[in-house]
Amino acid sequence: MKCLILFISFGLILSLCSIFFVTEAHDVITTKITFSREISRIFYERCISCHHDGGSVFSLMAYPEVRPWAVAIKEEVLSRRMPPWGAVKGFGEFRNDQALTPEQLELITQWVEGGVPEGEAQDLPPQPKFAGDSGTPGPDGLVVSGDFKLDRALKLDGLWPQKVTDDESLQVIAELPTGNVEPLLWLYEYKSKYGHPFLLRTPIDLPAGTIVRGVPPQSSIVLMPATLTPAAEAQDTQR
Repeated sequence: MKCLILFISFGLILSLCSIFFVTEAHDVITTKITFSREISRIFYERCISCHHDGGSVFSLMAYPEVRPWAVAIKEEVLSRRMPPWGAVKGFGEFRNDQALTPEQLELITQWVEGGVPEGEAQDLPPQPKFAGDSGTPGPDGLVVSGDFKLDRALKLDGLWPQKVTDDESLQVIAELPTGNVEPLLWLYEYKSKYGHPFLLRTPIDLPAGTIVRGVPPQSSIVLMPATLTPAAEAQDTQR
């Protein structure tokens, strides 16, 4: 009798182990969202300027590369740490903000929590092409270091951190001759490896006599006039 009980118990343990390993080996799919159809398009649009073969971080170009990072990706995008922006939102409005939309965040969340399905290869969009690092110089413009008074009017189209220490935080404002203050850019724990221009949604007219404040003497930021931004626009489209 004892032998029979032991035999049954051993068989039950084996069965449970088999169920466990099968479950571990195959995710339970509970969503129709797939990498091929929805998620790849988000990554190609918002992430692969850095996350590609030969890029500054691991690639998100193909499903086998993405799959091990799925849960971490969800956590990073929900916390708004990725895609990296480097500035406080709401302090200035920028047309090249790479932040994910609420709809994109919901798609990624449902995809990860639904089992991370790959989908069909025919649903994949064409992979973006990369020209590589062309060594594009920073834009032409007015270099500001420390408080700076404009001696002529400037139509400001964007700002480019030229020399900012990693993890530095600074608020750049324009103090107009009228006494009004225009918020320009608030860098927060800036990372130079993610350096990029901050292109204003609407150019700002800064009259002569405007004082730009908030840039420490040891740092520098380029004020980009509206007529001198084609190179920056071209580089930003490659991000």
